[in-house]
Order: sequence, then C-alpha cells, then structure tokens
Amino acid sequence: VQLVESGGGLVQAGGSLRLSCAASGRTFSSYAVGWFRQAPGKEREFVIAISWNGDRIYYADSVKGRFTISRDNAKNTVYLQMNSLKPEDTAVYYCAADRTLGVATVTGEYDYWGQGTQVTVSS
Repeated sequence: VQLVESGGGLVQAGGSLRLSCAASGRTFSSYAVGWFRQAPGKEREFVIAISWNGDRIYYADSVKGRFTISRDNAKNTVYLQMNSLKPEDTAVYYCAADRTLGVATVTGEYDYWGQGTQVTVSS
C-alpha cells in the first residue's frame, strides 16, 4: 500500500484546510487510517484516526471540535477536515494505515506511511 497526502498549505489562524490521503492497493478499504503530525523539534504525535468502515473515530484532545475525519473507500481516500486552525497546528501531517482491525493512536501500530504534507498556520 502506498499513501500520498495532499492539501497542505499556508492558512491564517481561524481558517480551514482539507487534507487528503490517497492510497493504492485494493485492501486499503479494510485498514484503519490515522493522521499524525510532527512539528520541528518535536516528536510525531497522534491527531485523529478512523476505523476501516468509519464506525469508530478517535481524536487527540487538542483537535476535538475542530478536526474531523472521513473516508471514501470507493475512492481509496481518507480526508482530514481541519477548521478553526491555530498556529500550534503547524506541522507536517502524515497519514498512516493499520492492517489490523483496531484503531490505534500510536505510531508503532501503523504499517504504512505517506511522505507528509506541510501545514502552516500564520497568526
């Protein structure tokens, strides 16, 4: 499975962005997908994740009420909608896929990773 993120960019605080994670491979629809982010000098951190069929979603406290995740398995794509963006949301955002049935919030549980997309929020 190969993952490709897109949709990053520069936005003012309070604005919105939608990231996409497009996957190759017909088994992607059976994988949980998570989004992580990494700011300069910091460790990669969990943001949000969705189960293979969308019935479970987990959020980091820092994004609850602002970020949502959805997936279109027919298009092999997962979306991250980010609203009310803050400067502290600035980071490289990565999507990742987990072959197991669980929905993990730690990096070590994910099997496939994209190359990342930069999100910069100006104050």
